[in-house]
Amino acid sequence: MAKVLYSATASLDGYIAGPGGDMSWLTEHLGGDNPTAERLLDNVGAILAGNGTFGGDDPNRGTDSEGAFGGQYHGPVFVLTHRPPAEPPPDITFVGDLHTAVAQAKEAAGDKYVNVLGANVAKQCIQAGLLDEILMFFAPVLLGDGVRMFDHPGGTNVRLAPLPGETAHWYTVVY
Repeated sequence: MAKVLYSATASLDGYIAGPGGDMSWLTEHLGGDNPTAERLLDNVGAILAGNGTFGGDDPNRGTDSEGAFGGQYHGPVFVLTHRPPAEPPPDITFVGDLHTAVAQAKEAAGDKYVNVLGANVAKQCIQAGLLDEILMFFAPVLLGDGVRMFDHPGGTNVRLAPLPGETAHWYTVVY
């Protein structure tokens, strides 16, 4: 059965996007050998993204690397939104309810991961008890402002346990 994983690259101060969702900062930090990212890509069976992430800034826009995982992901994509486009792009499923979106993405993923893209959807999954794992990559930069990888004013203590055998920042969510 599929697991739900939130993965992202963050600045060392915890931002996954700059102010206004700017992703241009990430371009210089992409590429190169990353066995963990390659293994992850091989094990993603579906993507669940928020509408802001889906329609937002892509550091590779206009290149052959545009899209999820530097344009290397080709599979089912589910977008959580209450405002789907009048003419949806082909091969993209728009869903208005979190539980339905996760269920559909898990079914499509089979025994692989549903990879959550976007801090807001990840937070919703955590709050609903639907997120199984978190994998964070860190880029050697301090952004100072933008979209935090996890933001819950007033505080939420989410316990994480290191995933056995992993050297990266890959954790199981402990509920």
